[in-house]
This record gives sequence, C-alpha cells and structure tokens, in this order.
Amino acid sequence: MIEEATVDCYNESEQVTGWFTMIEEKLAVPFETMVLGVSVTVEGVDLNKADQIVAICSRGRDRQRLPILDLPLPSPPPEGADWIEAYRHWLS
Repeated sequence: MIEEATVDCYNESEQVTGWFTMIEEKLAVPFETMVLGVSVTVEGVDLNKADQIVAICSRGRDRQRLPILDLPLPSPPPEGADWIEAYRHWLS
C-alpha cells in the first residue's frame, strides 16, 4: 500500500498528496462515527494547507475538519479504512 500511495513522489508533500488520493478513492463515505461522544457523519476527506489529511465531519448543519489520524473509526470500520491505518504506519 505504501508503494502504491507514494509511487513517483519526489518529496514528502507529494507523498502526502498520494496518500490523500488513495484514501479519498478507497474510503467508503459517508459513514457514522462518534467524536467526543457525539454522533457525526464523515462525508469525505480533504487536504488542508498544512498538507494534513482531514476528515470532513458533519452533524446537522455544523461541519468540522478533523485530522484523519485523530478520527475514531466505528466498529466495524468502513471499507477502505485500512488505507488510514497504512498511512498511520507510514508516518511512524
């Protein structure tokens, strides 16, 4: 997975973009999860200006971006969540 996400990348910024692309393509959204005891819907993922992959979470009309590595996944996790775990492994 690491090789697939980072192929043809020349620097860390490009590698994060590669990870973002794979997570965006593979993660089945929307899905429900709990954040700080509140049920939210994960609508998708985005890449912020700091080259951080974030989950776009909503509850009613409220929206918040949460770092994907801080996102608690439901049990069972959504299809494609293994890409988040591979990204976590790559960062460590």
